[in-house]
Amino acid sequence: MTSKERVAAALSHEEPDRVPVDLWLTPEVKKSLMVETGSEDPFDMRVKLGHDCLMSIAGIVASFYMSEEPEYVGPWGITWRQVPFADGKGHYTEIASHPLAGDDKKLLSYKIPDPETAAQYSELSDLIERFGKTHCIAGGILGSVFEGPWYLRGMEQFLQDLIVNKDYANQLMDLVMGFHLKAGLKLIDMGCDIILAGDDVGTQDRMLISPALWREFVKPRYSRLFQEYKNANPHIRIAAHICGYVEPIIDDLIDVGVDILNPVQPLAMDPGRLKRRYGKNISFWGGVDDQKVFPFGSPLDVEEEVKIRLKQLAKGGGCIICSSHNIQPTTSMENIRAFYSAVKRFGTYPLKI
Repeated sequence: MTSKERVAAALSHEEPDRVPVDLWLTPEVKKSLMVETGSEDPFDMRVKLGHDCLMSIAGIVASFYMSEEPEYVGPWGITWRQVPFADGKGHYTEIASHPLAGDDKKLLSYKIPDPETAAQYSELSDLIERFGKTHCIAGGILGSVFEGPWYLRGMEQFLQDLIVNKDYANQLMDLVMGFHLKAGLKLIDMGCDIILAGDDVGTQDRMLISPALWREFVKPRYSRLFQEYKNANPHIRIAAHICGYVEPIIDDLIDVGVDILNPVQPLAMDPGRLKRRYGKNISFWGGVDDQKVFPFGSPLDVEEEVKIRLKQLAKGGGCIICSSHNIQPTTSMENIRAFYSAVKRFGTYPLKI
C-alpha cells in the first residue's frame, strides 16, 4: 500500500498493512534527523523515516517558527521572542506583545493578513507536487477560533471578554475564523487529504474554559468551518488538534464533523478509554507520551510505550501512531530511533502485542 492508501484505510476504521506513522518534531530535532538521514529538506527526511502523513501549516500558528531572530513581528502583528532552554539545547517561542491588548477600539482598525497571499502556501504547494500522490497530506490551520483571538488580545483579557465583553469576543472570533475559513478552503482546493484545525482548550486535568462556554463560543464556529470544508470536498478528513483533557467535548466534536482527534496526550486522557468509548466514531492521531517517556525514559521505555498505545488505539484501524506533541530537543536520538524501530516491529497488522 502507499502511505496515502494506508492512512485512508485506517481513517475508514479498517486495518491496512500496518499502522500509519507520524512524529511531530521541534526545529532542533528536525535538523538533527535531517543530518542523520542525509536529507536536504524536512519532508524528504520524514519520508525516509517512514512517515505516512506530511503536513504544512498556514495561518496564525505558522508564526511560531517564522524567524530565527531573537524577537520578531509576524504578519498578524504579534511580537514573538525566542527563549533559550536552560541547558542550551534549544529554545521555545512565546508571545512578547499582543496587538489588540488594552483598548477595545484597536479592533476597529485591525487588519488580518490576506488569506489569498500565495507565499504562505508555497511549502504546501511543493509538498503536494512531490508527495501528493503517495502520501497523506495534511494542511494545518491551527488557532482557528479560540487560540488566535487570545494571541491577538492576550489570554487573560480574552478570557474576561468571553464573560463580560461578549460582543467584542464574538467579533474578534469571527474575524479570526474568517481567515481560517478561506485558508482551509484554499488548502482543500490545493489537494490536502486532511485539514488539521483546532484550538487548545485543555489543561493537564481539566478544560481551560467550561464545556458550556466552549459550546457557546467555539462549537458553532467549528460547525460552520467544518461544514464549509466538507461542502467543498465531501471526502476531506477533519482533524481537531486540541491539547490536554477535553473528554467532556469529544461528543460535540464528533457532532460537528471531526473525524480525527489529535494529539491524544496519555497523561491527560486515557487512550484506551477513549478508544472504547468513541472509537467507532472518531480516529486518533498521536498517543505516544512525550511529556515523560520520550524525554526522560530509556529506549526500552519508548518501545514499551509504543506497544501500549498500539494495543489501546490501533485495533480495527482508526489510529495514526505519533508522539503526543512535538519531540523536544532534550530527547535523545536513541529514544527517537527506538520509536521508529518499535512502530516498524509491532505496528504490522494483524497486531501481535
